[in-house]
Amino acid sequence: MADPMRDFARPVTEELRRLVIVSPHFDDAVLGCGQLLSAHPGATVVTVLGGRPESYPEEVTHWDASGGFGSGDDVVAARREEDRNALAVLDATSVWLEFSDHQYVPPETRYHADDIAPALEAALVQLDPTAVFFPFGLGNPDHVLTHRATRVSVERHPDWAWFCYEDAGYKHIPGMLAWRVSSLFRHKLWPTPAVVAVDPSRERKLRALACYVSQLPPLFQDWGLTDQLEAPVPEQYWRLQPPPPGWEAIVDR
Repeated sequence: MADPMRDFARPVTEELRRLVIVSPHFDDAVLGCGQLLSAHPGATVVTVLGGRPESYPEEVTHWDASGGFGSGDDVVAARREEDRNALAVLDATSVWLEFSDHQYVPPETRYHADDIAPALEAALVQLDPTAVFFPFGLGNPDHVLTHRATRVSVERHPDWAWFCYEDAGYKHIPGMLAWRVSSLFRHKLWPTPAVVAVDPSRERKLRALACYVSQLPPLFQDWGLTDQLEAPVPEQYWRLQPPPPGWEAIVDR
């Protein structure tokens, strides 16, 4: 008789029929899931921090300045166009929620997960996914916010298949990924590395990334993206689901 535990090592197939990627910013889905998107045309990317701010800061932020933007530029309009072009390379479509990147929001008025969760859930319900991939939420406050807001839908829609993807760049910060995996484990959403079919060629992912013209300079400068792409650093996805029956006691060991 086959060991049922071996089922966890089987490739994910049917669950990916209606694939949705939740992305904090415009480029994060391609950075973390570009080869996945390339292998599954027709997917949708929901960008949580995809909205224009009420006004841009008088002084251009460090990140935007590094990307070539100046005072008076409509940064979000330009980045939406980049996102549209990038996802077209991967035969994916975009949904942009009207929340703004934290660099445009004063600390005292920044969003909480409960502010984001209803709009995100509504977007997901409209898309009727079979599988949702969202970031572990590491390092960057917008990534943490996106993770926490998505977790609300995880609890409310157990019929969808749920996966976390590793946040590009941030996953290399010592302890970050281990901390999140441990936290999910304690909250009875056991993260398990999943066998997910991706495009083994990175050609389309690299072409899509090249569309994010304004983001490449700061990514190269701050995160050494060139070295990561040349290595290359692999994409990895983790299934989230309750523990197998009878295994709950492992949490306390």
